[in-house]
Amino acid sequence: MLTRAELEMVIGVCQIHLRIRENHSLKEKRHVIRKLIDRVRHRFNVAISEVDDHDLWQRAQIGICTVGNDRRFVNSSLDKIIDFIEKMYLAEVIEKEIEIITF
Repeated sequence: MLTRAELEMVIGVCQIHLRIRENHSLKEKRHVIRKLIDRVRHRFNVAISEVDDHDLWQRAQIGICTVGNDRRFVNSSLDKIIDFIEKMYLAEVIEKEIEIITF
């Protein structure tokens, strides 16, 4: 018989605000964001997309979502993704928000 913990669905949502320095056009921004999104998606197998600030040259907002059955694992995964993005040095993380939803 399955326990309550085994039936739990946990959704982790993260919004990251980025600053892209030394950027002079939307074309350059799209190149940086595409590279960042592709690397994160490939490495962590999460849903990720640019969600706001589409027309600003040096700003971007990225949304990330992951699903699991353990709250600590989902939170840890999002922390690792943020750390990975910071260590890529493609853009500066200026703000991050994580929300964990349990069903």
